[in-house]
Amino acid sequence: SLLVVHFWAPWAPQCAQMNDVMAELAKEHPQVSFVKLEAEAVPEVSEKYEISSVPTFLFFKNSQKIDRLDGAHAPELTKKVQRHASSGSFSPSGGEHPKEDLSLRLKKLTHAAPCMLFMKGTPQEPRCGFSKQMVEILNKHNIQFSSFDIFSDEEVRQGLKTYSNWPTYPQLYVSGELIGGLDIIKELEASKELDTICPKTPKLEERRVECGRQRLSMEVVKLSLIIFFSFNILRFPATQCRSPSSWPWPRLCGGTDGPVSQARSGGLKDGIKLRGEH
Repeated sequence: SLLVVHFWAPWAPQCAQMNDVMAELAKEHPQVSFVKLEAEAVPEVSEKYEISSVPTFLFFKNSQKIDRLDGAHAPELTKKVQRHASSGSFSPSGGEHPKEDLSLRLKKLTHAAPCMLFMKGTPQEPRCGFSKQMVEILNKHNIQFSSFDIFSDEEVRQGLKTYSNWPTYPQLYVSGELIGGLDIIKELEASKELDTICPKTPKLEERRVECGRQRLSMEVVKLSLIIFFSFNILRFPATQCRSPSSWPWPRLCGGTDGPVSQARSGGLKDGIKLRGEH
């Protein structure tokens, strides 16, 4: 049967609200067991299950933890209870293929941007002190990074610990390689190595230059009556570091200088479909 454990604290008003939600869910799902545990009264249990904030809900089936919910999200709690209560018996192994799929997914996530931070919460709203400190350090050094909220996906949260052989969060990756947690980042900052390892956010002047180059390339192409399609690399940061070409952005027949010189010589049109031609 399904067991839902609510880690709560008497001083947190949101916990009292979620207790009311649990009471209603217990009426709707009599086959589900609901238990309340005061997080600070059972520190060993809280530490074992990494309870760093309240309210937190853990879902168990056949003595195996199958899901987790952090925060006072009544609709999400209701959805999870309904889904797990209606599902069949839980198989912790799940076969070998799901493990392979998770490993591939984690690899893609760690490579999603040149610098990836796996944290509790978001950079705008960190949900633990360590994650907050990590964001502050990265911002202080003007480091360009993307982030992933591990509270949003329990499978990623648990799987990444094994994948990286690093048991705690936050975790910082550069080019898909684990750099470390907060203590390591602090050491790199103290030794002034952090600035040489992590990518920097481009300065405003540099962005203006790049935007100017892209406008120039597009104007040259338009004046040459060439049909073209464009792709915004800023929407997908991973494309900026994965292209096999070594040319800087924009890329068309060799950056910006190529189209300009070829347009002057009339060679840009060769081999390219012109507007109105079939």
